[in-house]
Amino acid sequence: MTQIILGSQSPRRKELLKGAGFDFEIFSPEMDESFDDDMDVYKVPAYLAEKKGDLVYEKFGSDKIIITADTVVILENEIIGKPTDFKDAKQILQKLSGKMHEVVTGVCMQFNGKKMVFSDTTKVYFEALSQKEIDYFVDNYKPLDKAGAYAIQEWIGYIGVRRIEGCFFNVMGLPIPLVYKKLKEWSEV
Repeated sequence: MTQIILGSQSPRRKELLKGAGFDFEIFSPEMDESFDDDMDVYKVPAYLAEKKGDLVYEKFGSDKIIITADTVVILENEIIGKPTDFKDAKQILQKLSGKMHEVVTGVCMQFNGKKMVFSDTTKVYFEALSQKEIDYFVDNYKPLDKAGAYAIQEWIGYIGVRRIEGCFFNVMGLPIPLVYKKLKEWSEV
């Protein structure tokens, strides 16, 4: 199989790609993750994934499959990013408590001069969370590196997510069934 480069430091993306049976190397470029404030919030993850993908592609060329991704949490048409500190993490979880939000992951794959950019959306319905539950999660699971200040595969997901509509793995950071399907479309891979 053609060599894969994952352009991400996310431990969850590494876990998902490995769990799907892929061997890969990691290269995560430093980049400016800004975007135009007028951009449709649902297009931001694909835009950022493509921006990352282009940087990795420039470094490694076309003979390797480059996979990059970006995940955002959207609540009421607003992007909820990674928390800046523990206080911010608790405020974010208070916002999400008892509501439905969407997790959108944009993916960019490049190989041999071809590029695919796509995204996947999962609706996540949170139970109402008590302040004690929020405090426990933030204090014990340190979610500062996670969009929306949580990881569905950790304690808060077990007790706080009532249901989802869409791909569970997308909420973790990579819609791996869709990535696998798209990789199969490149017959020479």
